Amino acid sequence: MNPWEGSPDADWEATQNELAAAYLTDGLPIVAPTAARVNAMLAHNGYRADHEISMLPPGFETATAGDVAICAVMAGCKPEYMPVLVAAVDALSDMNFNLVGIGTTTGSATPIYIVNGPIVEHIGLNGKNNALGSGHRANATIGRAMALILQNIGNAKPGEVDMATLGQPAKYTCCFAENAGESPWAPLHVERGFAPDASVVTVVGIGGTVEVVDSDSPDAAGLAQTFAQSMLIAGTSGGAGLLGGGEPLCILPPEWAALFDRDGFSKQKTKAAIWAQATLPIEKLAPAVRAHRMAAASDPNANIIRVAEKADDLMIVIAGGVGRKAAYAPTWGGTTKAISREIKVQKT
Repeated sequence: MNPWEGSPDADWEATQNELAAAYLTDGLPIVAPTAARVNAMLAHNGYRADHEISMLPPGFETATAGDVAICAVMAGCKPEYMPVLVAAVDALSDMNFNLVGIGTTTGSATPIYIVNGPIVEHIGLNGKNNALGSGHRANATIGRAMALILQNIGNAKPGEVDMATLGQPAKYTCCFAENAGESPWAPLHVERGFAPDASVVTVVGIGGTVEVVDSDSPDAAGLAQTFAQSMLIAGTSGGAGLLGGGEPLCILPPEWAALFDRDGFSKQKTKAAIWAQATLPIEKLAPAVRAHRMAAASDPNANIIRVAEKADDLMIVIAGGVGRKAAYAPTWGGTTKAISREIKVQKT
């Protein structure tokens, strides 16, 4: 690599220092949210700055289009990403998502964003190779803008309101598209009641991710067993007597989905096969943890702990490229539900 030969920005260092001192950044350099940039973001999407989107927890401040545009500019978003942010902010505000808990817990919980529909191709959102990683501006900046929105509008400032003991990298950014084109099944948004041609963002509160590798199993039954056994993490046991928050996110690569489909497994049958084997004997927990979880369980006499109350509570999303590597994302062990909102593009 060679040094940048473009025009220098004489005010760049001062801008970064000033905004960081005001506690408005995420620790990384940002794009200065000048009036010209913010107004261009709003004008492109047909919003007035004072347009109210929702009341955003945990600070319960009104999130306006102007506020969102400022965070979008800071994160490096293109103007065409703004509709995704508006829909995601509305989803976060749903009390069933419980952003109050997620935004203030000492746990590592954070919202992540899954996008479906025509807008995926329109804005270049990645759902294939490295879908959860780096390399795509839309994924990186949309997720980052939402983290800045949570911090600067929702007031979940790290160390003040956001009291995460360790946190996780997804608290910087995590947004990806479902790889619906390589899935044999109906995509997530259709499963959740939206029209196939709708653009939708689904917000999920996760506690982290675990890579699940199985390059050897020749059939669907083997893959289901590997995935199920990978979900049995004693340290995720939550307040409802389950492992995790009860809506586990299963991110399967196209090669896994194709194998399940080849063996006659629908998405529902795949969920059932995983759920049936994802059981942890209660005696595997430390004694004090076991006593606490048994007291919290709906059936204190149960000798196993499950990842969800029923198989249908599992969420399956197809993402990724070549390779038989999946990912398990346990939802936060507090009370949270995935929320979906349609992405609506304003006419300018």
